[in-house]
Amino acid sequence: MNIRLFNARILTMKTGDITEGEIWVQNERIIYVGDGRDTQDVYKNLKLQSIIWDKEIDCEGNLLMPGFKDAHTHSGMTLLRSYADDMPLQEWLTRQIFPVEAKLDGEMIYHLTKLAILEYLTSGITAVFDMYLAPETTADACVDMGMRCVQVSGVSGMSDFEKGVALTEERYNKLNNSHPLTSYVLGFHAEYTCAKELLMKIADLSHKYKAPVYTHISETFTEVEECKKRYGMTPPVLFDSLGMFDYGGGGYHCVHMTEEDMEIFKKHNLSVVTNPGSNTKLASGIAPISEYLKKGINVAIGTDGPASNNCLDMFREMFLVTGLAKLKEKDAAAVDAWEVLKMATVNGSKAMYLPDTDVLAEGKLADIIMIDLHQPNMQPINNIPKNIVYSGSKQNVKMTMINGQILYMNGKFADFIDEDAIYGKASEIKEQINGK
Repeated sequence: MNIRLFNARILTMKTGDITEGEIWVQNERIIYVGDGRDTQDVYKNLKLQSIIWDKEIDCEGNLLMPGFKDAHTHSGMTLLRSYADDMPLQEWLTRQIFPVEAKLDGEMIYHLTKLAILEYLTSGITAVFDMYLAPETTADACVDMGMRCVQVSGVSGMSDFEKGVALTEERYNKLNNSHPLTSYVLGFHAEYTCAKELLMKIADLSHKYKAPVYTHISETFTEVEECKKRYGMTPPVLFDSLGMFDYGGGGYHCVHMTEEDMEIFKKHNLSVVTNPGSNTKLASGIAPISEYLKKGINVAIGTDGPASNNCLDMFREMFLVTGLAKLKEKDAAAVDAWEVLKMATVNGSKAMYLPDTDVLAEGKLADIIMIDLHQPNMQPINNIPKNIVYSGSKQNVKMTMINGQILYMNGKFADFIDEDAIYGKASEIKEQINGK
């Protein structure tokens, strides 16, 4: 498929500069980004006289930029949206979430993941870092919908966890070679849901494959204090003592971090994935984003799952990242909007080990979104990157392209996506679970 996007403003995310020009896509890759005046060089490099376009799209002066990376989510939790709200995290998990999840099977998670993907597409999200049950069917749902997905193991257990560890290794080998849109990273749910022996076995897998590890880290004050009672150290210090991060990785949330914790992240070049919407709703706290940036720690953004957020909206997350940081630091200059936009794109790609999705450039994967600037919240055009962070919303997502395939355009999904059938299936699963 050859697609030409022309008459566009372009924000490559290499810098904050916005240029005017066009982007050419051939199959899953970008083959040209420029002003359209040097196209003969492209033809020469491709050894072609010209290109026959399958689609030529006039962008009408709207903005093309890399898609957002939702660097922490639990897609299959769409069933639990607004199911259990206004509760503290531990009570929410143990009394409401875990009991319902025990009733889910792989086929249900397949359909519930497809519902989440619809929402990702409307929010300009082109890749997700997903931790949930039944990763095989999650991968199937992503492939069938055209979504790029990196999955991470959420193994947990206080006893009888040998099977879970073996399954994690099996999935690591299987899902990293199953489809170009999907991959799999080693991980575990959290310190408080895992026996120390389980943590040690995950660390052993990391060393065996020289692979990074991700997990929920220091999400709540209670989590940290209980870990200190058990082991005399914070979660990051415990994990570091086990060699968990010798090959990189990172943590989700990272709200209650000490100076020593941050130095561990810096030493191992770990990524922090902040989830401000979920942390706000569950009253977990405000992550020290300014401190992470000062230390040069890579910070990405995640929505967390649709049960704790409850929406999968990167625009809201971006605003909360900077807004909450300003409140925490009592400084209106804290965490500049440009830094936030990098977190949602470039930094997310780094955290998810997707180097070909970070910026718009020749040879990169064609994961591109178009932002509609012809909307009241984008006018007048003074500073587009700041507009996206401070006043942008899902209504501004005009197009979402993943791997060179347009999946959402002008408020409509691709022809092969039947959203009504997806909604119907989700409702059917809800009734089925409620009847159990």
